[in-house]
Amino acid sequence: MAATVKIANRPAGWKRQSYLWGAMQGMGVTLRHFLRNWPRNLLGRRADSDIATLAYPEEKRRYPPRNRGLHRLMKRADGQVRCVACMMCPTACPAHCISIVPEESEDPRIEKRPRIFQIDELRCVVCGLCVEACPCDAIRMDTGIHAWPTTRRADAILDKEELLSRGEISTAVQGGAGFSWRERK
Repeated sequence: MAATVKIANRPAGWKRQSYLWGAMQGMGVTLRHFLRNWPRNLLGRRADSDIATLAYPEEKRRYPPRNRGLHRLMKRADGQVRCVACMMCPTACPAHCISIVPEESEDPRIEKRPRIFQIDELRCVVCGLCVEACPCDAIRMDTGIHAWPTTRRADAILDKEELLSRGEISTAVQGGAGFSWRERK
């Protein structure tokens, strides 16, 4: 079976073939915005309201309601970390930014807990898959706090104590309230 080939013709005219016309149009837009804002900024007045410009340190943009924010670890009623080191969150993380080193717990009801729990915020893509994968509601991303700028990579790695400082006691019940496997069968 022969393949059909469609031949695409080049655009006609020098305006469509040259990059010069596109560059001139872009410079025209830049010049138009400059001339519209220049007298107002020179006189100390605010620019037109249709141009989205913020005076950053004084004015800050509000985050949308669906913004996730930085991670936090939740606590049990006794104040211990809710995480049981099941390794579901590092497995689900596409950026591989979560590191967990488990240890045995003194509590006989809990098999293990994280000795080291670290999240590299520079690698995190803020997807929320770690929150969805956690079976015990141990990790959340509902702080609304944006990751702060840093000049050292080590400052962007959040450890267990820092994540717990933003956390609170979680009253979530695994499997839902009154859940029983016997009732399910």
